[in-house]
Amino acid sequence: MSRIKEKWNNMPRAVKAATAYTICSFLQQGVSFITLPLFTRLMTKAEYGQVTVYLSWQGIIQILLTLNLAYGSFSTAMMKFEDDRKGYIASVEGICMALSVFFLAIYLPFHSLWNELFKLPTGIMCLMLVEMLSMTAILLWSGKLRFEYKFVSVVIVTLLIAFVSPVIQYFMVINSEEKGYARIIGASVMNILVGGFVFILNIIRGRKKLFHKPYWRYALVFNVPLLAYYLSQVVFNQSDRIMISHMQGEEKAAVYGVAYSFAMLLTFVLNAINNSYVPWFYEKLKEGREEDDRPVSLGIAALMAVLVSGVIWFAPEIILIMAGSKYMEAVYVVPPVSISLILLLYSQFFINVEFYYEERKSLVWASIGAAVLNLATNWIFIRMFGYVAAAYTTLASYLVFAFANYLAMKKVLAKRGMQDRAYDYKGLIWLFIVFTVLSAVGAALYPVLPARLGVVAAALIVVIIKRQKVMEFLQVIIRR
Repeated sequence: MSRIKEKWNNMPRAVKAATAYTICSFLQQGVSFITLPLFTRLMTKAEYGQVTVYLSWQGIIQILLTLNLAYGSFSTAMMKFEDDRKGYIASVEGICMALSVFFLAIYLPFHSLWNELFKLPTGIMCLMLVEMLSMTAILLWSGKLRFEYKFVSVVIVTLLIAFVSPVIQYFMVINSEEKGYARIIGASVMNILVGGFVFILNIIRGRKKLFHKPYWRYALVFNVPLLAYYLSQVVFNQSDRIMISHMQGEEKAAVYGVAYSFAMLLTFVLNAINNSYVPWFYEKLKEGREEDDRPVSLGIAALMAVLVSGVIWFAPEIILIMAGSKYMEAVYVVPPVSISLILLLYSQFFINVEFYYEERKSLVWASIGAAVLNLATNWIFIRMFGYVAAAYTTLASYLVFAFANYLAMKKVLAKRGMQDRAYDYKGLIWLFIVFTVLSAVGAALYPVLPARLGVVAAALIVVIIKRQKVMEFLQVIIRR
């Protein structure tokens, strides 16, 4: 124990912060994952569908009312306005408040019409607005501290919300007849209590810059062009459930939402890998040694493919244990949506190059095209084949998104007279083909658990026999 403490004390601040945030993220995701079976069993599918619809609309409206200003321009603003970070944060709070007032001005007079669209009552919509302002305040506050490698208070607040919030939700659900809305309110309580305090703190600290024109201009000019990209990501993640809710009812939206959540279970792993990979990759681009990335990016893709394959092959058991038999009908949603996660990783590879050269227009157009395709195909095929079709329209949209960003990246490199040497395309394509075939085999064997266990056991034996090559392969990634 003393050795571990000594090593921790000798770590650079940046490494300590990265380690603490990673552990915190895993704990946060773990609590959310572990408590899911409790609520899927306490609530009916229709009630769970209300929560699904609420979260879907929240994802869309939050982008419109906050412009995702806690992301995008925030990191560059923390560098550009290093001497007045509190003032910049207060200005961002001012923008969010102004947009929220505008939203209320167009919502409240016609709330009955809007509620038909949202499928949520007025009280819940107002609660959503307050929660979004509170959550954004927490993101701005924690973002500043992360930038300064001050992680203790951020970790404490994050874990406090993560552990206390499910307890509040549980007691509200078991003591209410409207369990769907009870869970929504319960989940909002801690965000509003903690976020409300931080919101006031942010404004007090930078009150003189609440409506500071230069800060407003900087934030809006940077982030507004990225709205199409942010919204497209929400379209990919949320529009399916909203459209299913309108076309087939909240119960089907709930079933699809649970399966989608399991299919995208490893998204936070993908984000963690990309966050640590990007600085190294950018350094290679700066040095003109981007070919060093070929084995690394292929290795990362292979590692993600293996992890995602585990989710796909044992989707029936995961859903049965975590959600219960009433959600088993959506098991075939998992394979196509999980395959989309690998395409998202490929897209991120190409987007990293676009961002490095500060080329955002191509990303925006690729995002709009893929999002429109997703909406159009959902509208057609959900009506024809039911909600499972939404999983395949998601896969098709991510395929288009990845290819569009590949073309955009090629255009960016050609514009600068540079060769495309960063990725092993042949390896990436073959990996995707093999991964897709294996996923299809796993789905075909869903009714026969012994057969799936046998195949996995055989694969593990091969890994043990070839363990030296496997270790060498992993070391390529670790040594990046």
